[in-house]
Amino acid sequence: MAPHLRTADRLITQDGQIQYSNLLLGEETPFVGERLTGWDDLPDADVANVAMPGQHGVWLGQMLAGSRVLQWDFSILPDDPDDFPGILNQLRAATALGQEERELVVQLAGARRMMRGRVIRRLLPADRQYTKGEPSGSLVWECSDPRRYSVRESRARVGLPEGEPGLDWGGGLEWPLDWGHAGSAGTLNVVNAGDAPAHPVVEFRGPVVRPSLVQTHSGLVLEYDITLAERDTLTVDCAAGTVVLNGAASRLYTATRASVPEEAFTVEPGSTPMAFRADMAAYDPRASVTVRWRHAFW
Repeated sequence: MAPHLRTADRLITQDGQIQYSNLLLGEETPFVGERLTGWDDLPDADVANVAMPGQHGVWLGQMLAGSRVLQWDFSILPDDPDDFPGILNQLRAATALGQEERELVVQLAGARRMMRGRVIRRLLPADRQYTKGEPSGSLVWECSDPRRYSVRESRARVGLPEGEPGLDWGGGLEWPLDWGHAGSAGTLNVVNAGDAPAHPVVEFRGPVVRPSLVQTHSGLVLEYDITLAERDTLTVDCAAGTVVLNGAASRLYTATRASVPEEAFTVEPGSTPMAFRADMAAYDPRASVTVRWRHAFW
């Protein structure tokens, strides 16, 4: 998802409210909602079934969701009629056509979810209600990613596996035995509490050689033939399919033959254990991987 998520829902205080960028709509605002369609509906799906020749039925094909279209019907009811021109200008400015998607957060039935979309239609007929300063209209958003996400981001971090030192026999053994500090298995657990697959962001930090992250249950691997210095960060955005070094230079070409396409490295609903691995001949305890994700919902 996009940046600035710390403020994506900062204006929302209760059910029945919508925040689009910096505009608050719905309950306790001059923009009184009447109906939101498309929010709890499943998005349109492209079903690639193939009919069986000579018999009933089909061979099941892949099913992929398209974009999600939301329509919000509302009325403008200002407390003071003199406020109507300013309220209308606020709506116009926030819902002007733009090329980039912006954060759209909705809270209904106690659940706050976030998407990114852009306004593709604004309907506000200039009828008698309009001239009275209490018009009714509609906003239509299209969201290229049909999934709805938790606003708050989850993250997990781990270093490379580290062996346990065991007992020190040099000066003899004394009770109680000192086994040394526990080693690290280099594993972490990503829990997606939603019902849709989520695309994580993976950050490898050096010093490390040939870093990889493995989903131990499915066998999916992200691996890159690259050497990262102490201050280097290799960021893999699995939704965008990008691999960027230090926020500037693409290193997508460093993916090894063992690595799956970044878009295929999804976190399914439930628990996904992962293991951080690298060339252990160049092991450094400062190396780490951080996985960031949001719970995803249809």
